[in-house]
Amino acid sequence: MPSRILSIDVGGTGLKAAVLNRDGELVSDHLRVLTPKPCPPDLLVKTLKLLVAPFKTYDCVAIGFPGVVRGPKVITAPNLGTPLYANYVLATKVSKALGGKPVRLANDADMHGFAAVKGEGLEMVITLGTGFGTSLFRDGELMPHMEIAHMPARKGKTFDQYLGEKERKKQGNPSWNKRVEKMLPYLYTLLHYDHLYVSGGNAKHLNFRLPKNAKIVPNISGIKGGAGLWRQAEWK
Repeated sequence: MPSRILSIDVGGTGLKAAVLNRDGELVSDHLRVLTPKPCPPDLLVKTLKLLVAPFKTYDCVAIGFPGVVRGPKVITAPNLGTPLYANYVLATKVSKALGGKPVRLANDADMHGFAAVKGEGLEMVITLGTGFGTSLFRDGELMPHMEIAHMPARKGKTFDQYLGEKERKKQGNPSWNKRVEKMLPYLYTLLHYDHLYVSGGNAKHLNFRLPKNAKIVPNISGIKGGAGLWRQAEWK
């Protein structure tokens, strides 16, 4: 287990980074810049390199990315542009840009989960931000990633579109809250999770009573989960 992990959270709105110890605690400042618009892959790598330049000492890198990833490769990037990112070896490119540091790449909701879950039963994490993300853990072990976000939700929109930031701004917080509140029972019916953790930048806008087995966790989990990603014996 490395002793210092550079953890990066890639979002459709912002790019964030910090250095962690092996317990997932920050040992540096927490830096953030806006995500470029548009943000092609090479510009993303360049922007990340500039963002993390103040961090001089770290052993490895963890990246949470908003889409489906496999190993070093991006498969989908709904809020950044899938045609641009499909099959882009982001982990390899970032490693090269940072002087050959080893890099692990994960879905951003999975990264949140590594910091949020307790390792007890079936635990689900949802992220409310630019889009909508999910991850699932069983007794602390990450389950195969399911892109629930891109399943149909209502009125021709996916969950990602129906609950994302554009709709929150368009509909207003009261209507958006009603949408989120109606969505939670569907997730429970689908998975019968034991615990639900709600994170992401828009979790702060929730104003309804969550189910008794659910709670809000800090958005910084998207950074702190980088230590959990490197606690995995293998990562492919």
